[in-house]
Amino acid sequence: MFENLRLAIQGIWSHKMRSFLTMLGIIIGIASIIAIVSTIQGTSEQIKEDLIGAGLNSVNITLYDGDGEVGFYGDSNSATPVITEDQKRKVRKLENVVNATFYYSRSWSNVYYLDKSFSSGTVLGVDQEYLGTKGYVVQTGRGFVERDYKQFNKVALVDTNVVETLFLGENPIGKVLEIEQQPFTIVGIITQPDDYLPKMNSISDYEEMMNNTAGSILIPDKCWPIPYRFDEPQNVIIRADSTDSMSSAGKSTADILNANIDNQTNQTNYSYKADDIMEKVRSMQKLSESTSQQLIWIASISLLVGGIGVMNIMLVSVTERTSEIGLKKAIGARKKTILWQFLTEASMLTSFGGLIGVLSGIGLSKMVSKLTGTPSAISIPAIIGSVVFSMLIGVIFGLMPSVKAANLNPIDALRSE
Repeated sequence: MFENLRLAIQGIWSHKMRSFLTMLGIIIGIASIIAIVSTIQGTSEQIKEDLIGAGLNSVNITLYDGDGEVGFYGDSNSATPVITEDQKRKVRKLENVVNATFYYSRSWSNVYYLDKSFSSGTVLGVDQEYLGTKGYVVQTGRGFVERDYKQFNKVALVDTNVVETLFLGENPIGKVLEIEQQPFTIVGIITQPDDYLPKMNSISDYEEMMNNTAGSILIPDKCWPIPYRFDEPQNVIIRADSTDSMSSAGKSTADILNANIDNQTNQTNYSYKADDIMEKVRSMQKLSESTSQQLIWIASISLLVGGIGVMNIMLVSVTERTSEIGLKKAIGARKKTILWQFLTEASMLTSFGGLIGVLSGIGLSKMVSKLTGTPSAISIPAIIGSVVFSMLIGVIFGLMPSVKAANLNPIDALRSE
């Protein structure tokens, strides 16, 4: 075995230029495949980050009346289902749920600071899990504490957008907001790290961002009936333990919330539905991968060409070394020995080409990423598969020349010169 490897390396090295030109088809094919696969994986991860936001894995579960979201439109709706404490406990105990928050939401509210109106923003009545589930951190001041809920303290948190739009950048801590003519004292400023924010890739993303530009004001959910004296639907946000479990966690949460909804409302139109963002992710990834797979098939043609080149050069090598083969067979070398010698040389030739192709592919993917801004992620399985595949090419396309060498008649081989 080691002797065959030594002879293979010696044969390749003695014809360096010819060997390199033979490997060129393998190198180009492997490099192209590595670059394409790396770009596919990088793009897939980028799609996840763009649509979901890195590291948050949150899923919104919203109450629907038929096909439309249930919201407050100025009239009381006593039939709106109520999420019970038992349901909340069950949701938080789900296997793939790290955290969950249940909150009220009202847009276009009557909110004032002195003579300035905040009608375009959002007022939220949140529980103590909201900030952690949404990935918010307290930038200045403090967050809500237990006594705010127990004592119904009329306090509020504002995000950085509110600071800019309503307070024009001034420190709002200690200032009083009027929410539906009820005074709420601001105790803290919250912010969400940029890494947790999804990117804008469409007009709808831009419109949603514009709708939230004015910012959000948070009050304890226990204080929600003070400014808003109506029963309103609660929204739910869960935080899954991984991106891949978002869909299943969202569906399981919706199932729990829908379990006794008919008993509460006597209506069948109401239902909680989870935003299946992962379905959108998978659809976009599938579209991206289907396009890239066509490129992989095109790149594979160069591997076929490279394999034919290996077969050709091995046939030439057999012709050049006919007398050597005859001499070995004359002194007792078996067909199997000759066969393995040439198969080893063909495999080594394509393996070297595969290794060079892998390195070239990694470099090519990095270069494409820098020039076009397209993300790339090096795939270890693709690298291993490429090297193994290149060795198989050597075995497959080197088999015919090796068999030809093994079947040479030693007398005819010795007389060839």
